[in-house]
Amino acid sequence: MDKKSIAVSEAAGAVVIYCAAVFLHFVYPLSNGSALSILFGAVNESIWEHMKIFSAAYIGWSLLQLIWLKVHFKQYVAAKCIGLYVLMGLVIGSYYAYVAFTDRNIVWIDILSSLLAVIAVQMMTYRLETGENKLKDYFAPALMLLMLYYLMFFSFTIFPPKTELFRDPVSGGFGIMGAIERNAEKKGLFS
Repeated sequence: MDKKSIAVSEAAGAVVIYCAAVFLHFVYPLSNGSALSILFGAVNESIWEHMKIFSAAYIGWSLLQLIWLKVHFKQYVAAKCIGLYVLMGLVIGSYYAYVAFTDRNIVWIDILSSLLAVIAVQMMTYRLETGENKLKDYFAPALMLLMLYYLMFFSFTIFPPKTELFRDPVSGGFGIMGAIERNAEKKGLFS
């Protein structure tokens, strides 16, 4: 395992992941609601949908890295699983932390905090991948946690729990049905 190649890849990943997430934020309306855009793009402005676009970009980049980097597979998977959950925790935590103080959503803080979260997680996973630790011993639990995340990832857009994490602050709706209702209202279908 070449540490320099992994370091360069993780640094490049911070840029790619962030740019891909920005693209995925707009892919649903740009694709007129295609099925793939529902699964990977943000269908509304809820925190969950923002987590979804960052995790989709993170997972996509991680799979690309796995293809071209020579890494210890079990250690890599465990490190990336930890990174995925930390990234989601940072996205959620930073949002609720600043909203608790400001009592409102501020777009530039969202942008900056998510960028910093991506950079921090890429740095962390580099240390986990290349460090002298026993992460490979946690491969099986990491794989189960990844499967759990995928179940949540693909189901909560369609069947979201009715909690604040999944509520669209713009329309007040939840998941894809809230987005469909919002688009129908814009077109005057419910008038």
